[in-house]
Amino acid sequence: MHYDVLLIGSGFGSLTAAALLSKRGLKVGILEQAKYPGGSATSYKRKGYRFETGATTLVGLDEHMPLRYLLNETGIQLPGLRKLEVPMQVHLPTGTIVTRYQNLEQWIAEAERVFGNYRQREFWEYCYRISQKVWRVSLQQRSFPFSTASDLWQAARAIRPGQLSLIPTAFQTMEDLLRNYNLLENKLFVDFVNEQLLITAQSYMPEVNVLFGATALCYTLYSNYYVDGSLLNLVQPVVDYCKTNGATIHYGQEVTGITPTSSGYNVTTSKGSYSSRFIVSGIPLNNTIALYNDDKVCSRLQKYILPSAQLNGAFTMSLVLKKQPHPVLHHQLHLPEALPVINSKSIFISFSHDADYSRAPEGEQVASISTHIPDPAHTYIHQKEEIEQAIVAALAKAELVLPQDIVSHQSATPGAWQFWTKRAYGAVGGYPQYKHIKPWQMKDARLDHKGAYLCGDTVYPGQGIVGVCLSGIIAADKLWHDHF
Repeated sequence: MHYDVLLIGSGFGSLTAAALLSKRGLKVGILEQAKYPGGSATSYKRKGYRFETGATTLVGLDEHMPLRYLLNETGIQLPGLRKLEVPMQVHLPTGTIVTRYQNLEQWIAEAERVFGNYRQREFWEYCYRISQKVWRVSLQQRSFPFSTASDLWQAARAIRPGQLSLIPTAFQTMEDLLRNYNLLENKLFVDFVNEQLLITAQSYMPEVNVLFGATALCYTLYSNYYVDGSLLNLVQPVVDYCKTNGATIHYGQEVTGITPTSSGYNVTTSKGSYSSRFIVSGIPLNNTIALYNDDKVCSRLQKYILPSAQLNGAFTMSLVLKKQPHPVLHHQLHLPEALPVINSKSIFISFSHDADYSRAPEGEQVASISTHIPDPAHTYIHQKEEIEQAIVAALAKAELVLPQDIVSHQSATPGAWQFWTKRAYGAVGGYPQYKHIKPWQMKDARLDHKGAYLCGDTVYPGQGIVGVCLSGIIAADKLWHDHF
């Protein structure tokens, strides 16, 4: 079967690219190894309950943000969205609860209450200004990172006042920024920033540059949404849009090889083979390079590959609970002592909405829990019970989950994540930020500078639904500008 474009994987980056390319009249095929779409932005059903597979929060619908751009371009409507009045609460080891308000003034007042008045306002107003510029520039400069003369020409044409002011932030770390505001001596605040960066930039402040870090810290200052029925209801309207434009999605098709040909590409799967003029890989770069049958291209790509030692996996738990009121659905719990075996210092938990009966029946609710595991390929977990017990004890101490309210639970290690998603090492969250890798040194959307492209969480700009959506926009734009 021949296509204009084949998408490898149906994560949200792939689906974004597929929607934009099918809108432009290209014949699009999507190959997905699972039985349902969405990758890390989907859900699974077990014993009548629906659990998120990976991501649990949704941002990006505000003006100048990628998901809003996608919806405006396609006219896709998202059902069942609930705007969260409070995006998240953070439970500090001291027992103090920090409420991450969306309103900037409310948040600054809360930060001053918890961390002291000293320079909190200046710090957060600066970070918020940077984040606003980043989102605006990201959609204006869709040829970034540059890898051709055409990219530079398009960037020059799209230049706007103020864009150049972001360049210094790529050379400064978040640790430098806290030092500039004399906040490094505020240990409670330093620990707070580090654990917040871990769930948004997959790294700590000595490694995260201000460009990404300020934006990551401010995601709660934008509109956050809950999706009734799970994030699959974010994914499915995009799939339906692609199908309306003639695209075909093939499930249960694990890709086993990508071979360049004189007229495009031949893609082999566990069930057959397909050909196309172009491909867009939405699976991790580590997986893509293992499938791509061109030694020269793979050799050039090696410098972009991060090994397991520089990546994160996750220990996850899915709970069925007796329903209890949770006005705030998302919580990060900072621990006074690291969890056993995996040494994680924070836990993230998301509860289903009280009125969402599509995830759990009336009287019950579900919760998704995750905590980071560094170097997942070399962190072997033989006894999950000790970690489970420590997590439940920490949640009970914070009065988030009481043991007597747990109806059932299941947990998973990076090995299980790798088995179900096929992601190399069972890594989650994309490539972490490292200070020696500047934004323009991250892999751009071109895989081989012929007809193969990349999107997803291991190429620029990286993590989260909002990031991979932008990566899909960039991949579609570069493919179109290169060949049409």
